[in-house]
Amino acid sequence: MTTPAEFSTLMIGVFAILIVATVISRMLRARSGNTELVGNLIARINAWWGMVALLAVAMIAGTAGVVILFALISFAALREFLTLTAKRRADHYALLISFFIVLPLQYILIWTNWYGMYSIFIPVYVFLLLPIVAVLRGDTENFLVRIAETQWGLMICVFSASHVPALIMLDIAGFEGKNVLLIAFLVVTVQISDVLQYVWGKLLGKRKIAPRLSPSKTWEGFLAGVFSASLIGSGLWWMTPFTPFQAFVLALMCTLLGFFGGLVMSAIKRDKGVKDWGHLIAGHGGFVDRLDSVVFSAPIFFHIVRYFWSAV
Repeated sequence: MTTPAEFSTLMIGVFAILIVATVISRMLRARSGNTELVGNLIARINAWWGMVALLAVAMIAGTAGVVILFALISFAALREFLTLTAKRRADHYALLISFFIVLPLQYILIWTNWYGMYSIFIPVYVFLLLPIVAVLRGDTENFLVRIAETQWGLMICVFSASHVPALIMLDIAGFEGKNVLLIAFLVVTVQISDVLQYVWGKLLGKRKIAPRLSPSKTWEGFLAGVFSASLIGSGLWWMTPFTPFQAFVLALMCTLLGFFGGLVMSAIKRDKGVKDWGHLIAGHGGFVDRLDSVVFSAPIFFHIVRYFWSAV
């Protein structure tokens, strides 16, 4: 099991970073005034205090706490995603099935560790089921778009997100009972990469990567943020079954996937004509805005760890 000392060390480190970030942001406000940049930074840090505390409580509760937490996050994220999509009365049954059957069943399969089913349940069975349910209503207007958007929502907000708690179920020799630290490694490296890309971009950024998709993302911020976050991931090797070099490579892979995940989700937002998926998290937009990096990296991270380190 994860020892109290290991978990305490992790939490102390995370909270220490938040304290330093809070102090720096307050100093910036005292020196520069409450500018838009400083105000946005403070809002992000304040939101992170709440999110880290919530994740810590879930980890203390163990497997059940983490699975339930991500199931609730998936529900909120799926609601945000589908709120921005084109839907008609004929889609009601498909939506009911998505929210109240598919979503909970996916997390029940995770909870029971039925890998053979939860790894294909949504991308195979649900992919085929939803158009059947919808077509029986006889409404063919924008049929492909309506179904594809629902399928995309389930893949991003439920299937991909569920691979985060699935990390707890992996059987890794010599690492028994400590899998919750893999979740911490994934979330910390991906999310700190987002923060560092933002900070480095503001400090050094000149050349924009995709101005139409995400005007704040620059090549300088991207490269410096990904590399520095990967170094931090390497420094967290002690809480994983990886060597420092392996931790660096995996952190690099996760941060790169997280970056491209953010771009993809930004493209969808631009297509829908919105800046954020929601407004539930101050300074962060909605749940999908916070999940975009994690959901693109979580399935790949899960399968690499399962293939190379797990006995299953």
